[in-house]
Amino acid sequence: MTGEGARRLRPPNNTLDRRAIAWWRTQWLLLTAGPVGVLAVLGALITPARVWLLVPAVVLAVLGLACTALIPVWWFRVHRWEVTDEAVYVRTGFFWQEWRIAPMSRIQTVDTVRGPLEQLFKLSTVIVTTASSKGAVRIEGLDHELAAGLAEQLTHITQATPGDAT
Repeated sequence: MTGEGARRLRPPNNTLDRRAIAWWRTQWLLLTAGPVGVLAVLGALITPARVWLLVPAVVLAVLGLACTALIPVWWFRVHRWEVTDEAVYVRTGFFWQEWRIAPMSRIQTVDTVRGPLEQLFKLSTVIVTTASSKGAVRIEGLDHELAAGLAEQLTHITQATPGDAT
């Protein structure tokens, strides 16, 4: 679109809840603990292979702890979301930035999801489904009450928005 009617979509304004950092850190710790634990137990039990099992366990533990400390903070800095009367849009990534935009007229369903860890941190994920082959737009790491209000807001906006005939 060009001319007077053209509007440039500005970067999304809203950050996630700060508790998302702890949620992501917990996920990294759990992801790291499984393989490290298996290698450590096997290293303790299988004497001839002890070095070959414990060295990778230590390397994985160090890498896992580094990822646990750094990546969630990085993710928090780059994840943004916004809802306008026209669309829901999300920006993720740093090196490979991805913007996902769901026009209100194309939204089919709005869901909230709270896994066990999200419940522990009082967080939720809002999932906005469209007919896109790329899949749903996900806004992860929201306060659970904000997510419920957002889902309700999106439901009202999409009900009042005429569907796209294409």
